[in-house]
Amino acid sequence: MARKKKPLPLLEDITITGVAAEGKAIAKYNDLVIFVPFAVPGDVVDLQVKKKKRNFAEAEIVQLHTPSPLRTHPFCKHFGVCGGCKWQCMPYEEQLRCKQQQVTDALTRIGKIKLPTISPILGSAKTTHYRNKLEFGFSNKKWLTSEQVASGERFEVMDAVGFHIPGAFDKILDIDECHLMDDMNNRVRNALRSYALQHGLSFYDLRGGHGLLRNMMLRTSATGEWMLLLQFCMRSEAEEEQAQQVLRFVHEAFPKITSLLYVNNTKCNDTIGDLEVKTYAGTDFIYEVMENLRFKVGPKSFYQTNTGQAYELYKVARNFASLTGNELVYDLYTGTGTIAQFVAHQARQVIGIEYVPEAIADAKANAEINGLHNTQFYAGDMKDILTADFIAVHGRPDVIITDPPRAGMHGDVVKAILGAAPQRIVYVSCNPATQARDLQLLDGQYEVKAVQPVDMFPHTHHVENVVLLEIRH
Repeated sequence: MARKKKPLPLLEDITITGVAAEGKAIAKYNDLVIFVPFAVPGDVVDLQVKKKKRNFAEAEIVQLHTPSPLRTHPFCKHFGVCGGCKWQCMPYEEQLRCKQQQVTDALTRIGKIKLPTISPILGSAKTTHYRNKLEFGFSNKKWLTSEQVASGERFEVMDAVGFHIPGAFDKILDIDECHLMDDMNNRVRNALRSYALQHGLSFYDLRGGHGLLRNMMLRTSATGEWMLLLQFCMRSEAEEEQAQQVLRFVHEAFPKITSLLYVNNTKCNDTIGDLEVKTYAGTDFIYEVMENLRFKVGPKSFYQTNTGQAYELYKVARNFASLTGNELVYDLYTGTGTIAQFVAHQARQVIGIEYVPEAIADAKANAEINGLHNTQFYAGDMKDILTADFIAVHGRPDVIITDPPRAGMHGDVVKAILGAAPQRIVYVSCNPATQARDLQLLDGQYEVKAVQPVDMFPHTHHVENVVLLEIRH
């Protein structure tokens, strides 16, 4: 006989005391640490525990008794259900304070190294409509909110286009309005939904692996260009004809879209790296501009999604590099070579290394567009390329700029950097925790001279951090 599960407790009149990882707030009940989403320090709430371990629990607010003086009214109707923008209930100034503390805590508690004064975080000039890229999924399984379920209303149409719900991989929350991008994203998405419902087109069934409309990606740039990539799942001639009709509708309804692309994806996942992208109308890319540089951005290209803050981030990296025009610079995890090209005019030569071959192809094309003849780019796994032999052939770098993924740098890459012994390292990170771990590994040979947090994603807990290290003499 199965053991009866003990009911999880309801905790009353609990005060939220701070902000924790992953955008959650934190409270304490006796010796139990409780993580709570969509809460603000200072809130007094009743909490329903949803998951309990030995020394921590996860809970949800069931009653807000006394709102925190810091609490603000969320501007998005989907707040609390959509998985993004979890900090809309806090003023932006408080969000920045929390991110500053997040960086400080990571570097001091994990890194445990000597640090200079950490500079005040650079906030984003735009806190809404700041993204240049968004993706939305189509699904025949609409996520119903608790209010919709409680209403008892029967929903005849369960098709939706919007964001995946965290923890429910096959469900999509139907999004009417998203404030992360120019309103064009709403007009295109809502028009596609209306057209599809009006013409009886099938929305994707993730479990079944069928349904014509699967995914849409919108990109825009400072030049005013727009790209739309539609993912279809076409398994018959009839579905191919329906897809062409959808593309024709979009092309006629939205002439601002200068790059209208599509792909046929019958795989189990939404990734398109291994699929052929076809052009229905316009070009197969858009241009992004920064200072006197132009970057060709294709459907598979990586480009920082907050253009304005990317510029601020790159300026910090360039300032930390302190280039005079005589230096050999290695740009590790270069992506499409944006940072490499941003510093190239101040360097003798820049060598960029990146795992993704398509990104390196973009980097080379962009260097050609920008007339930069002092850059070289290499594709491959960083730990396999950045070796003593590579450094012997290409020269010992004076400066290394590194911008690794969230997992940080592989141990072999750290060893290669220490072996190369550049005068300066500029470490750009989207995860201060793994950055702190790597800084500890570099600490014997390098001293941290400057720390500059940068906020790229308002209303989320994510934060970028740039650290300058100089070799110890």
